[in-house]
Amino acid sequence: MATCWQGLWAYRSYLLVFFLPILLLPLPIFIPTKEASCAYSIIIMALFWCTEALPLAVTALFPIFLYPLMGIMDASEVCLEYFKDSNILFVGGLLVAIAVEHWNLHKRIALRVLLIIGVRPALLLLGFMLVTAFLSMWISNTATTAMMVPIAHAVLDQLHQSPTGKDAEKGSNNPAFELQEPGPQKEVTKFDEKDNRQVHPIPAASLDPTAQPQDQVRFSQGMSLCVCYAASIGGIATLTGTTPNLVLQGQVNSFRKNFGFGEQAQERAQAAFRVIQTEHKLLGPMSFAEKAVSVLFVTLVVLWFTREPGFFLGWGNLAFPDKDGNSMASDGTVAIFIGVILFLVPSKIPGLTQDPENPGRLKAPPALLNWKTVNEKMPWNIVFLLGGGFALAKGSERSGLSEWLGKKLTPLENVPPPAIALIISLLVATFTECTSNVATTTLFLPILASMAQAICLHPLYVMLPCTLAASLAFMLPVATPPNAIVFSFGGLKVSDMARTGFLLNIIGVLIITLAINSWSYPIFNLHTFPSWADTNNTASCLAIQGNITTPSP
Repeated sequence: MATCWQGLWAYRSYLLVFFLPILLLPLPIFIPTKEASCAYSIIIMALFWCTEALPLAVTALFPIFLYPLMGIMDASEVCLEYFKDSNILFVGGLLVAIAVEHWNLHKRIALRVLLIIGVRPALLLLGFMLVTAFLSMWISNTATTAMMVPIAHAVLDQLHQSPTGKDAEKGSNNPAFELQEPGPQKEVTKFDEKDNRQVHPIPAASLDPTAQPQDQVRFSQGMSLCVCYAASIGGIATLTGTTPNLVLQGQVNSFRKNFGFGEQAQERAQAAFRVIQTEHKLLGPMSFAEKAVSVLFVTLVVLWFTREPGFFLGWGNLAFPDKDGNSMASDGTVAIFIGVILFLVPSKIPGLTQDPENPGRLKAPPALLNWKTVNEKMPWNIVFLLGGGFALAKGSERSGLSEWLGKKLTPLENVPPPAIALIISLLVATFTECTSNVATTTLFLPILASMAQAICLHPLYVMLPCTLAASLAFMLPVATPPNAIVFSFGGLKVSDMARTGFLLNIIGVLIITLAINSWSYPIFNLHTFPSWADTNNTASCLAIQGNITTPSP
């Protein structure tokens, strides 16, 4: 009997993929409407995303054949959803992020900031959190965590030992400080169970909690949690920082303890500082490639901020306006433009050098970025996942399912909007611990948008809390790749992460609720119902804008 159950468990993915669609077939058969057919597709995709019976990106391709076969949308229309402007923005932003990572500019930024902040424990926590959060705004949370955790554990290793200072000054190899190319040390390749892709290799060596005093163990645990949590939080700040933010943009656009460790604290702090200083020196002066990438990176950020700021006319409004005065260029346009330049600018000062492989022949320096590097580091599965989310939302709209769901949620009109925002944040924060952040936002945002239209509530009032809460995946190692990386380094138990993450989730939900009910009102004009969300059934919302039940801040 035990063998039978083991066999079923071993083949659970095949069984789910085969039987779930059959078990749900009565829905479109006995209710032969477009709404029911679309609901059938969405339920199958939701169950496959939650159980991960198939890779998330493969499940995201289902609308390409389900929608045309069920008469929901034409195949040509569905395919267009997989290459929208938000996908272009994602690809362009990652091109710049890959260039930053390829030329080790992110390591230089991290080490320089740590040298400025200092290495006393409290400041060290703050420094690592600030650097991690800043880097995760522009490069992936996974890459940021994989880069920062070895640095953190190397510094902690110096704080926890009785150093002589010589090793740090010589810059000898530290097993916990793997900033350079990996050596013969054994590595473990972690597999991201949420997005079905490999994440950065990480050293198998880890801190042994049983060999350290309790205060050191707790500080090491705190440092690990700080890094992975800061990576998740920092990604919330920009559109390209984390994928759920891009999902939100695509959906909206579719409408329109102390400061020391006892007596040897000072000596240990100095040793840790020397480790950081030595590694920073090993990087040498900034190369031409690093300077060029830095200039292009800053240019990208400036162009993003000044394209169409809203409170003054941006370069997009002035140089490339449409008939209504809006910018024809998007953030994706800027990201791809800078990304293409990375393939054109040489990585060294222009000049002719000897080709080491063919003596006597001249060779031009390589560009800042090449397609081989991009192809290796670009998470193409996320592009399909984003497209699947947009196709899902468009199918819900075309079939009338969104409108039907919105009408069924109209009783929420009698619930105070702050309570709605709080409930949504709690629900999404709980759901995202078990499923992909992207899948969570993809499933919830279209439904919430329809609900908001039905009860004459600004769609962003419920969509923003949903998007931000989807990044509050702090409790489980499998909740997000940064959590898995720090957990794999050792020194942490699931109970440690769950206990800390639960409190952080509560704080995060409360902050989101406060933000959406205070400063978000003037920023997003939440006290009125937007014209871009208007449909035939919500015309009355525009007529009674001044009497909307949403309270003013």
